[in-house]
Amino acid sequence: MNLTMKSILILVGLIAIPVLTLAQTNPNHFLDDRAQAMVQVIRNNQSLYISDPEQFKAKINTIFEPMVDFRRVGASVMGKKYYIAATKEQRLKFISVFKTSLLDTYSSTLAQWGDQTIKTSLSEKVVFNKTEDVNQSLITANNIYPITYKVRNDGRGNWLIINIIVNGVNLGLTFRNQFKALASEHNENIDDIINNWTSDANL
Repeated sequence: MNLTMKSILILVGLIAIPVLTLAQTNPNHFLDDRAQAMVQVIRNNQSLYISDPEQFKAKINTIFEPMVDFRRVGASVMGKKYYIAATKEQRLKFISVFKTSLLDTYSSTLAQWGDQTIKTSLSEKVVFNKTEDVNQSLITANNIYPITYKVRNDGRGNWLIINIIVNGVNLGLTFRNQFKALASEHNENIDDIINNWTSDANL
């Protein structure tokens, strides 16, 4: 099974459920809680995308958004050169377009989720850095895919995703290269890059 951008985005969605009232200071437990809950959400809403795709998309939106630092990720995807060159309005527009493209891409595929399981490597550490790596495995009937989430503490006990590596594929780097390719194609016109952005790239 070859991992496409859509399949990677499904994996991103696995750990993204609304922030709990009581923040978890251990990032491994924090993301594991969300992974297991998200599996249940997907299993319990298999038919929703068919019966009401917009409602399904809205449900995924509220699930996914709180767990990703879209501002930081969007800036990283643009890269220092284009982020500095962009106006504040262009930066905000790209982050919004980037977020929407992710949601639209994987929301249409989440309904196909089966009976796979997620296993998190739980650390015994009690003191954590500002950024940490959380390792998980996506276990299917035929394969085991290693996943590494780079998360950053927001200062309130929430660990926000800033990058993900799936089966050796660095998602942040892939998007950054995609942005550079669009920049080359559109003569580095940031407005044109934003208008032509899509996250549905095949790997």
